[in-house]
Amino acid sequence: MKLSLKDIFPIFEWLPNYNKSWLKGDLSAGLTVGIMLVPQGIAYAMIAGLPPIYGLYTAMIPQIIYAIFGTSRQLAVGPVAMDSLIVASGVATLAEIGTENFIEFAILLAFMMGVLQVIFGLFKLGFLVNFLSRPVISGFTSAAALIIAFSQLKHLFGVNIQSDNKLHSLIIELFQHIKEVNYIAFAIGGISILILIFFKRITTKIPAALIVVVLGILAVKYLKLDEAGVQIIGNIPEGLPSFKMPSFNIEIMKELFPIALTLSFIAFLEAISVAKAIELKHNNTYKVIANKELIAIGMGNIIGSFFQTYPATGGLSRTAVNNQVGAKTPMAAIIASVVIGFTLLFLTPVFYYLPKSIIAAIIIVAVYGLLDFKVPKQILKYSKRELIILNSTLIITAVVGIKEGIFIGVILSISMLIYRSTKPHIAILGKVSGTHFYRNIERFEGLLEVHEAILIIRFDAQLYFANVQYFKDKLDEYVTEKGANLKLIIIDGESINSIDSSGVYMLYEIIKKYNNLNIDIAFTGMKGPVRDVFEKSEIMKEISYKNCFMSIQEAVDSFDKNANNKENIRNFNRYVEQTNR
Repeated sequence: MKLSLKDIFPIFEWLPNYNKSWLKGDLSAGLTVGIMLVPQGIAYAMIAGLPPIYGLYTAMIPQIIYAIFGTSRQLAVGPVAMDSLIVASGVATLAEIGTENFIEFAILLAFMMGVLQVIFGLFKLGFLVNFLSRPVISGFTSAAALIIAFSQLKHLFGVNIQSDNKLHSLIIELFQHIKEVNYIAFAIGGISILILIFFKRITTKIPAALIVVVLGILAVKYLKLDEAGVQIIGNIPEGLPSFKMPSFNIEIMKELFPIALTLSFIAFLEAISVAKAIELKHNNTYKVIANKELIAIGMGNIIGSFFQTYPATGGLSRTAVNNQVGAKTPMAAIIASVVIGFTLLFLTPVFYYLPKSIIAAIIIVAVYGLLDFKVPKQILKYSKRELIILNSTLIITAVVGIKEGIFIGVILSISMLIYRSTKPHIAILGKVSGTHFYRNIERFEGLLEVHEAILIIRFDAQLYFANVQYFKDKLDEYVTEKGANLKLIIIDGESINSIDSSGVYMLYEIIKKYNNLNIDIAFTGMKGPVRDVFEKSEIMKEISYKNCFMSIQEAVDSFDKNANNKENIRNFNRYVEQTNR
């Protein structure tokens, strides 16, 4: 397959056809998201344990790269709360937060994460993210939101407590320092939270975060609140990020690999879910391609790491604002990056007096949206097992660690999948009176016609090594229940998608077993792939084509016809015998 320039660089899909009428929306969205990203970038860098400047670098470079490689027109790429927490928890095991080594390792992590994402994209491995089931994602995000929120309480209350990624440790630490609360910092943070919550109800065109940042800076500077113990951001270096090679250390890379792998999946999942949700709102005017998104986000992280960025991905709140304000193309992302660049060049001194309690308020309000109450309520109604997976992931993530929580969640999900596949749904069917339809007799008890000489079974899964014994045992059980009148077993193959060698050998056994007991076996509604296996394995010779039917009714009619013929023959033989006497 020959690749075009558009396939490699999606920017050549929309840029040459750029419509001037789009510029108004792109400009408005770019300015809004760019302004929004300044306090967010600073806030998320603090979650990651990095100086604020690295949040601004990460808000700038990956966006430009995504505009070149990305397939979504509205996705806003940059630092996000959850990934920042994973960076902090993962890198903190190798270096002390805030140190030079910590910063180097966080940048190296971005490079490794990007390389993995590009590899996954090139080899079309985006489907692997499906192993993160909805309960795992829900439990993980809720736990991450709680950890992030509680980790910011030290800034909200103005107390010095040790950073940790374990919820119980943060709570204990907070109670131990509760008497040291700076009430001025707490008041600033509390008022900021109220403004952030209620300002959104008035308008979404002006970022509420920008309002509280401006008010906070003015209050601290002119009321000299920093002298009253209110913690402030302080100096942020000026200037655009310079080109610098990440510090490649094989031993450190080995240690960082599990975190990079986790981040590559989590970050992609965040980005693709947001991008797909926004795509639906645009009536298929463009198509978001999952594997290209992996490459785009990965390239943003790889190239960004050479300009001192830490892991970035698509942000939910920024993307929603970007779309709502009117972004038409990735030009909005480029404009947002220009806003960040302008801030880095000229406006960083402005943030000197920014209170940390306001940053904490921005983070707490942002991560509240990550708390998932809807999914647990829903699955409580129909899947207690999945609720166990969700709660296990949440508790382990909150109490033990991020990696451990995700790992346990994935393992439990896969274990549940395997367990279900070993004991799939199997039903005995009966006829709906006056029709040719056959349904589960347990669901329509007493309403279906059941033939005393025929057992009709529907197996709702593929037939493979993990469930053949279950199939065989259930069949034996149903045959025993049917009793001595049983003459025919009909296996409805409509729900059997595939069959492996273990399934073939099992069918050989049951065909021979029940034929020896003068019980025939017929198959109905078999799909093409299953028929192919029957042909190649020569099992078709065992059952013969006369025992294969398009529908259950055809099999039943054939049995009744043969039974009538046999009865007629028996009656004729009796008549001949009586006549000869």
